[in-house]
Formats: sequence, structure tokens, C-alpha cells
Amino acid sequence: MTDSFEAKLTIFADLEALSISVAGWIFDLATAKEGVFAICLSGGSTPKRLYEHLAAPPFHDTFPWSRTHFFWGDERFVPSSDISSNYRMVKESLLAQVPIPDKNIHPIPTDGISLAAASAAYERDLKSFYGTKRLDSARPIFDVTLLGLGLDGHTASLFPGSPVLAEKTHWVAPVIGPKSGARITLTYPALESSRHVAFLIEGTDKQTIFERFHRGDHDIPAARLSPAGELRVFADRMVVGESYS
Repeated sequence: MTDSFEAKLTIFADLEALSISVAGWIFDLATAKEGVFAICLSGGSTPKRLYEHLAAPPFHDTFPWSRTHFFWGDERFVPSSDISSNYRMVKESLLAQVPIPDKNIHPIPTDGISLAAASAAYERDLKSFYGTKRLDSARPIFDVTLLGLGLDGHTASLFPGSPVLAEKTHWVAPVIGPKSGARITLTYPALESSRHVAFLIEGTDKQTIFERFHRGDHDIPAARLSPAGELRVFADRMVVGESYS
């Protein structure tokens, strides 16, 4: 995000109102598009309520699940059954509750595989889905990419000071850090290859980092993102304080 005004900011009273609205926004985008609809998901506590809304009426019976494909922006390198697994959270809150074909679910592999091999395998999966090995800004991989904002300014598993921030060739990369543990993340090129990128941000503890993010402070990884399409920020009143109307 090279300039804070490039992102459309929408403010909600609380997380519940944010989640309901974003569920409707995604539904509208999915139903308006013909053919395959691809979503790149975020982990963490903030989007969980959104996923629960998508799994419930009215979306449970009306969302185009049969032509929607789900990917993950990052994953902790833990077994898929681990309580900290982003895949497990999404499966329990959404995927196990809706009629979606197994072939439409693309988790980052973490079971019985090395970190490097898992990263390479997920990149192959993305390229197979996309159909070519080179990204075209006019034809993004994803229709929607959901992201969060960490207290240190990270998004997906792009952490401050990480060598992965400079990766321009690979779409997927392993991340090993003293604070984050072993993870796998989509890199900037893959995360930016989206028609709509939406940050979901809530809570008073995010006020300081949100201010830096919103003014486009490139010292934090989240603010460096420059998507091919629209950039949206959905935030609750607690995170933005009284500075925004």
C-alpha cells in the first residue's frame, strides 16, 4: 500500500457487525462472477466469526460452494489436527459445515512432509490452479484475499526483518523465525495477485499499528502490499478510535 488513501476504509461498531457485512460482501462478489471463484483465507481469531457467518443461513444454502476454491495465505508448520492450525480453524468453522467438494479445498500441506517440500508443493498447487508459471496482473489468481494485521505489522507470515519480504520469484516460501516458529507463507507476488484484498482488523490493541499501517508506513510488512485490484480495510471502531468518521 503505497499511499493510505489507496485503501477504502469501512468502519463497524464491533466485530460482529464487521463479520456480517464482510460475509455479504464476499457473497455478492461470488454470485456476481461466472465460473470459478477463488478465495485466499486468513487465519487468526478475527476472521473466524466471518467464516461462521458464511457457514450459516442464508449463505449456507445460497453461496456458490461448488465453484468456489479455498486457499490459505499462510500456515503454521504443525499437523493439520493441531489446535493452532489455520486449516483446522477454517475447517471447523466453515468447510465442514457447507457442501463444498473436497477438490475445491487447497490446504497448505504440513503432515508427513518437510518444510521446504511443503512450500514447493503448495507453489505447484497454486500454479496448477492458475494454469501458468508466470503471474499476469491482468489475470489475478484470487478473486478475494483476506488478511490480518499483527501487532508488529506482519500480515500472512510476512514478518518485519524477514528475508521473505524480498522474495519476488517464488509464490510460496518457508519462514523460520525465533518469534514465529516454522511457517509457510504466500509471498508478496502471490498475495498481490487478487482482484480484491481485504484487511480485517479489530481491537484496541491494534490502534497504534493501525495508525502506521493506514498512513502507509513501509517499515511494516502489511503496508508494503500493492495488490493488482481493489484494496479494502474493514475495521471496528475500537481499532480506529475517534480519529476516523
